[in-house]
Amino acid sequence: MSMPWFRDREVWAFVARRYLPWLAALNLAWEALQLPLYTIWTEASAGYIAFAVFHCTLGDVLIGLASLVLALMLGSEQGLAQWHWRRVIVLMLLLGPAYTIFSEWLNTTLVRWSYSELMPTLKIAGTEIGLSPLLQWLLLPPIALLLARRNQNARQPKP
Repeated sequence: MSMPWFRDREVWAFVARRYLPWLAALNLAWEALQLPLYTIWTEASAGYIAFAVFHCTLGDVLIGLASLVLALMLGSEQGLAQWHWRRVIVLMLLLGPAYTIFSEWLNTTLVRWSYSELMPTLKIAGTEIGLSPLLQWLLLPPIALLLARRNQNARQPKP
């Protein structure tokens, strides 16, 4: 008999030991590489830039965790062995970018940060949204999930 995902220790071990480390590493690299696309790159001190990369990466990990948990809830997933992986990924592809659009709108509207002239943008609902953060949430969580799953399968004993 299968159990709900939130009661399955294997799910929590998978998330904590496999998914989140991959997600953190991928987002750290992305945050560092996209720095020139924001004005912080030319306007802030090295210490503040380092803090911003750390802060944003930590936020990315929390958003990635929340999008996975919400996808599992919305998909009514069971234990890890019964996950419907495509459904989980599709739901994450809806949740992460939706939050990103809101967050980018909020943060650029309140002038907490701004894009440099190098940032490609899309106009969504009358607001310029950076293409880089949108791509970040379309690419990195599914990649982290697939890498985590690959590592998990590699560790399983073969019958």
